[in-house]
Amino acid sequence: MRNIILVGFMGVGKSAVANFLKKNKNMTVMDTDHLIEEKEGCSIQEIFKEKGEPYFRSLETRLLEELCSHGLSNTVISCGGGMVLDPANVILMERLGVVVALTATPETIYQRVKNCKNRPILDKNMNVEYINNLLKKRKEFYEKASTIQIETDNKTIEKACEELFIALSHSTCPKER
Repeated sequence: MRNIILVGFMGVGKSAVANFLKKNKNMTVMDTDHLIEEKEGCSIQEIFKEKGEPYFRSLETRLLEELCSHGLSNTVISCGGGMVLDPANVILMERLGVVVALTATPETIYQRVKNCKNRPILDKNMNVEYINNLLKKRKEFYEKASTIQIETDNKTIEKACEELFIALSHSTCPKER
């Protein structure tokens, strides 16, 4: 099976979908934020606080370059929410596999992340209006980066994955730019 690269805003279900695919399709799962935390020896929140977002974004690019060199297969890579903001990252993700954007409404995202303390982008702005504004800025990036989009509002993980596999069965080549 080809690799699946999951992109989308925080709280859309990337980790849940990845874990479902690991359990039910025997795929290897990699989470870019967790890999960066392991390499740096600290949390994403600490990286943002101590070294800033540009430094973190450079770590994302380096990680994707490294993953491209490993010849991965049958792997789900769950990407941080802002990874698609750099066009170089999108090119690297396309080299790794089929890019799938998961989407949800700002209200759904808020309900899913409102009790999380490890979301540096929302640290001081945990509200629907801020999420909506940030989503509007990123929506185009998610759409341009992905070959497949799956909306996750009011769906079980099983249903979202079923839709994903139907879409994958109809997707034969990477999206042309």
